[in-house]
Amino acid sequence: MGKLFLVPTPIGNLKDITFRAIEVLSHVDLILAEDTRTSSKLLKHYDISVSLQSHHMHNEHSMLSSIISKLKQGKNIALISDAGTPAISDPGFLLVREAIANNIETECLPGATAFIPALLQSGFPNDRFIFEGFLPPKKGRQTRLKQLAEENRTIIIYESPHKVLKTVTQLIDFFGGERQLSFSRELTKLHEETFRGTILEVKEYLEQKPPKGEFVLCIAGKPKK
Repeated sequence: MGKLFLVPTPIGNLKDITFRAIEVLSHVDLILAEDTRTSSKLLKHYDISVSLQSHHMHNEHSMLSSIISKLKQGKNIALISDAGTPAISDPGFLLVREAIANNIETECLPGATAFIPALLQSGFPNDRFIFEGFLPPKKGRQTRLKQLAEENRTIIIYESPHKVLKTVTQLIDFFGGERQLSFSRELTKLHEETFRGTILEVKEYLEQKPPKGEFVLCIAGKPKK
């Protein structure tokens, strides 16, 4: 039996990779990458010449049996995403579940993920929080927002730059304009930014400054009575 490694990669700054991650990526037989073009830049930077294979949301189901077959043949395989920790709002869960079902050893290395620095920089309570990832795009979205509006814990949401203003506007409808919101974008990159204010203030800010980069939204929980 081979071994499946889940290896976090930098969310921006290429220096944010661990020595152990480089060691694992250098010695596995195959690396599964969400976008091979993006990952090639990282591997080239660290002089890693292991074979890359595409593994993303559109082919993860069809590839499952062939990857498991390789692992059973003794191949050691690493799974990476474009940025951050695999399977966190990225492909990976299906493969890990199938590996476990086939008694294949799995190991996840610690490393970068976007929501932790965004949460810590928000200034909101972080002893208990709820990570939502991306909200449902259509079906079930309003129902979920209604449920989250009653949540007492800090809420973390991922959003793309072309949808973030729409999402923040929806938050006003369900959470009210005065609930506190902090967003972080371009984390670890040159133009990293964190902005804090009421949801209404964040909406006004985004209307004045066109959103760029991937966003992490941290919403203060509903105050307990």
